[in-house]
Amino acid sequence: MDHVLVFTDGAAKGNPGPGGFGVVIKKGDTITEVGGGSAHTTNNEMELRAAVEAIRALKGSKLPIHMYTDSKYVAQGAEQWIFGWLKNEWKTKTGTEVRNKALWQTLVTLLKSVRVKWHVLPGHVGIVGNERADTIASAYALGKRPALYHGPSDAYGFDITNVAYDVEKKDARSSARKRQSQKAHSYISLRDGKVMVHATWAECEARVKGRSGVRFKKSVSADDERTIINEFRGKK
Repeated sequence: MDHVLVFTDGAAKGNPGPGGFGVVIKKGDTITEVGGGSAHTTNNEMELRAAVEAIRALKGSKLPIHMYTDSKYVAQGAEQWIFGWLKNEWKTKTGTEVRNKALWQTLVTLLKSVRVKWHVLPGHVGIVGNERADTIASAYALGKRPALYHGPSDAYGFDITNVAYDVEKKDARSSARKRQSQKAHSYISLRDGKVMVHATWAECEARVKGRSGVRFKKSVSADDERTIINEFRGKK
């Protein structure tokens, strides 16, 4: 392999809340995992910390680094935003201080000694390296200390060179995110075999919260509402 392969991920339970970061590096025939945690942090901070620690571990590498992250915040910041921040003395366009400034400044310094090609990938769609980095990050966020691997790639147990992903999973996640951002038409709940339509989430939540065997869903239009009602009633 004529480059170093890196996967990074960050997690924060509560955002802000306890968090962690995970890194998986393949350099030649060696795999190295890196990870750590913080008692109070954000997802963006941990995503950025993962990238910083990955490059710190590879400081001075002669091979180009292919960095895979599911954080647009990190990739766009490193490829675009930092130049404006440097020019504006680490102030945003609105005049406020850049968030996670110290980490960004560290990243800028580290980037001077390496060549990085950034790749933004969809998260949780079956990309092995991304999933492993997420496992490490999530473990630290939960206060655990996962065993971090360092050794030959043929004994690692994961093929992280495969960056193909499940397109159906990606489309499903994109569709779910789009749906979440849409204004609600109504909320539908199913409890004890009875379907009810609610005007607000508070009404729906009051009916389903703490109950087992319930279902609920947001509709985004009258047609969508009818489709969900029929789905809950077992009709096609």
